[in-house]
Amino acid sequence: MVKWGLSATILAPTQDILRFAAHHIELGAHRLYIYLDDDNQDAFNHLKKHPKVRVQTCDATYWKQQGGRPVKHQVRQTKNATHAYNRRPEVDWLIHMDADEFLVPDQSVSERLVALDTKQQHARVRPMEVLGGSDNAFKAYLPPGSNRAKIVRATYPTFGAYVKGGFLSHVAGKLFVRTGLPDIQVRIHNAFQSGQMLANAVELPEIELAHCHAKSWEAWRATYAYRLEKGSYRADLKPAMTPEKGGMTLHEMFKHLEATEGEDGLRAFYDEVIGDSPDMRARLQAHGLLREVDLNLDALMAKHFPNGAV
Repeated sequence: MVKWGLSATILAPTQDILRFAAHHIELGAHRLYIYLDDDNQDAFNHLKKHPKVRVQTCDATYWKQQGGRPVKHQVRQTKNATHAYNRRPEVDWLIHMDADEFLVPDQSVSERLVALDTKQQHARVRPMEVLGGSDNAFKAYLPPGSNRAKIVRATYPTFGAYVKGGFLSHVAGKLFVRTGLPDIQVRIHNAFQSGQMLANAVELPEIELAHCHAKSWEAWRATYAYRLEKGSYRADLKPAMTPEKGGMTLHEMFKHLEATEGEDGLRAFYDEVIGDSPDMRARLQAHGLLREVDLNLDALMAKHFPNGAV
C-alpha cells in the first residue's frame, strides 16, 4: 500500500498540536514531519515518543543551519515544507498542511493515492471551512464556474462580493506531491520544480480539507489584527472580484468596515459569513454546501497521546 505523510510548521498550544497529529495518525499517515515554530518542550516531548512523528524545534541552531530565520511565517512554512520533502523519502506522497486543517476522506487516503496514474506528480485537496461556534458543521468548497458568484451573493447578501467562493480563507486547498522528484520547492498551496510551478494537478474530491479558520467569534477576533496585517487578510492578496466590477480586497473591506461601523460592523460580518446559526445552515443547505463531520479530536488525542490530555 502507498505510504503518505504530511509536514507542518506549527505555533499553537500543545493540545491543538496533539489533536492535529492524532487525527492524521488515525487516518493512516505513515510519517508526520512537524516543525515547532517556538520552543514548545511539552509538545516536543509528546511528539518525540510517537514512532510516526519526526519533530524539529525551529530554534536558533536549526535556522542557522538553514541559512537564517525568515521573518515572515509564510516563508518559514515554505522552507520547512521543502526541507521535509527533500529529506530521505520515508513516504510516497507528502502534503504540507497547517495545524487547523484536517483531512477528511470518504475512503482510505492511501487507496485514493494509489489509484492515481503512476505519472501523476501531484494532487489537490480542496477545503471546507468550519462554521464558527460549531464542532461539526462546515461550508463546502464551491468550484469556479458561471454560478459561483450568483450562489455566493445569494448565500451572503451583504458581504458575498468580497469573499472568494464564500470562504474567508483560502480556496486553493493543499497539494499532495509525489516524493523523489528532483529540485522541488514546496510552497503553501503549490509546488515548484526547477523554478516552474507544477501544473495540471488532479483534483481529489473524495478527500476534503476541514479548515478550522475561525472556531468562534472570540477566536476570530483575537487573530483578526494579525491576519489583517500579516496573514490571510493582508493587503497584498487579490480581491474576489476585480476593482472594475466593484470588488475590494478583504483587507480593504475590513479597513472600510472598521472605519464606518467599528466593532458592530465586524460582528455583522462574522454573523453573516462565519458564525454557525440555523439561518446560516439553511442558506448553505439550499445550495448543497453544508457538510457535517465529527472530527472527534479529543478522543483521538487520548488514543494516540494518552499522556497529552489535561
